[in-house]
Amino acid sequence: MRHKHMTSERPLAPRCQALRRGDLAVRASVEEACQRIDAVEHDIAALVPEPRRRERLLAEAEALDRRASEPAAPPPLYGLLVGVKDVIHVDGFVTEAGSAVPSGAFAGREASSVRALKDAGALILGKTITAEFACSAPNATRNPHNLAHTPGGSSSGSAAAVAAGYCELALGTQTVGSVIRPAAFCGVVGLKPSMGRIPKDGIVDYSPTPDTLGLFTQDVAGMAIAASVLCAGWQASTPSAHPTLGVPDGPYLEQTSSEGREAFERQVSVLCDAGYRVIRVPMFSDHQQLMDRHYTLITAEMALSHRDIYAEHAHGYRAETVDVIERGKTISEADYMEARSSPIRVRQQIEAAMEENGIDLWACPAALGPAPAGIDSTGSPFMNLVWTHAGLPALTVPAGCAANGLPLGLQLVGRFNADEHLLAWAEGLATVVKDG
Repeated sequence: MRHKHMTSERPLAPRCQALRRGDLAVRASVEEACQRIDAVEHDIAALVPEPRRRERLLAEAEALDRRASEPAAPPPLYGLLVGVKDVIHVDGFVTEAGSAVPSGAFAGREASSVRALKDAGALILGKTITAEFACSAPNATRNPHNLAHTPGGSSSGSAAAVAAGYCELALGTQTVGSVIRPAAFCGVVGLKPSMGRIPKDGIVDYSPTPDTLGLFTQDVAGMAIAASVLCAGWQASTPSAHPTLGVPDGPYLEQTSSEGREAFERQVSVLCDAGYRVIRVPMFSDHQQLMDRHYTLITAEMALSHRDIYAEHAHGYRAETVDVIERGKTISEADYMEARSSPIRVRQQIEAAMEENGIDLWACPAALGPAPAGIDSTGSPFMNLVWTHAGLPALTVPAGCAANGLPLGLQLVGRFNADEHLLAWAEGLATVVKDG
């Protein structure tokens, strides 16, 4: 049973069209999701348990149908199901943040991102499992492609729920690599937008400076629909057919596993054969120092964000989280302020390299390799850290499989606030690399 594949197709764009046209009834879509959850959730553990989930969703589907019977066109996400990472507040749900700390310690108002999804006609499937406080202590979720492997983290439940076919869309958060990496491990599409494009109110803080709300879907076209609802100031984009791709050579890329690097070079070769121009640029010679600054920033801010709750409820925190907070408490204000000023400088350096070399998007591995065995670790986020630090938009698309059959992802990174261009280009790129 552990090695049985438990993925199922539920792409957002075609289902959105079918629901809005009336070709698929919302009630039928809800029943299909609940049947899927009943069949495999005891093995995958992507969702925070909810008694009477089916009854709630069916009642909400009926209410949505009554609302849509008015003469106006159905809203853009009409009837779609959304999983919400359990560090994001949703009315009617307790936010536990994957922790034994009493949930009332960090209750808050519903996130405006969740409200925007509801206003657009989406239904909340439920809360998805997260590593404790979106940090480093994983919970019970398993990879739907192979239950003996991690789904990645910290947005583990969101990635697994989309891969398993529970919902068309899920929300996650990324502070280092918590959207891009689990999307790659679970074989789905993951978007970490530009810093600030999606409001991040209503979220239990890890590190407020880099924390970014992100999205999971099974399809790039569906991701563009969801992003258009959630990203501030979204404008449809029709850039040139083939972007010029940059490969960041040097210490950053050298971190990958041998299999991960071989797979990435195959992906680059396939893209070149398809007519894409690829430019290799030496980048991030100071990658270790950059990583150190990012971890200084996030550990210091984790300690600050949790100062009061941790003082009262330290016994409820898991050992991995305690370690982060205790390290954060030792960071000097001078080191913290230096780390906090770093993202804008790194972003300017990256975009200067893009300008100098005529690069539209960076292409790089989404993770060091496929999902590691076991669920005690969520895998390394190092392929994602630099782009998160700089606040740039990043997208992972499925890009074939490793020798053991687990998914691999290609990470694409655009210019700051050019998320529309990134997604417009990504559909063609995803088609080219989907088989690796």
